[in-house]
Amino acid sequence: MPQSSAEGKDWIRERIAELGREAPLTVLDIGPGVGTYAKLLRGPAVDHLIGVEIYEPYVHTYRLREYYDEVIVGDAREVTFPAADVVILGDVAEHMSREDALALWAKAAAAARRAVYLSIPIVHYPQGEIEGNCHEVHVVDDWNHDTVRAAFTGIGEFWTGTEVGVYERLTG
Repeated sequence: MPQSSAEGKDWIRERIAELGREAPLTVLDIGPGVGTYAKLLRGPAVDHLIGVEIYEPYVHTYRLREYYDEVIVGDAREVTFPAADVVILGDVAEHMSREDALALWAKAAAAARRAVYLSIPIVHYPQGEIEGNCHEVHVVDDWNHDTVRAAFTGIGEFWTGTEVGVYERLTG
């Protein structure tokens, strides 16, 4: 859904703040929805935010251009990623096939100079269309912590809650 669980958001914010301690970061947010990460991260550690949103009505409905320095409308599996220090896959992997999710993870890692963060439901979490957006459907609704750790290469640190896991892959 355009707004996701609060679980793990503070952990990601703390990890990115640590990465941005020496110099502010550029963050690429894949699937910004209502702009949660832009609102959460804007500050001394992050000075440039780019969102990639597949569903153009969200750009207007949730005023994403007010929160992001740049908004790219398109499918993250198909658009070219701009340069970024950090890429966030915030509750997007479950909206595509496992194969596509893993390819997007690899694409994000190739684009990120410092780190990639994945936030994903780790319990059975079916979801259908929301607000007329067919991209809201959970294509894979049965990820769990063990399958995430086995499938997404390069995961180092992580945090798990009761519904969501967040995972870090350092890239540089």
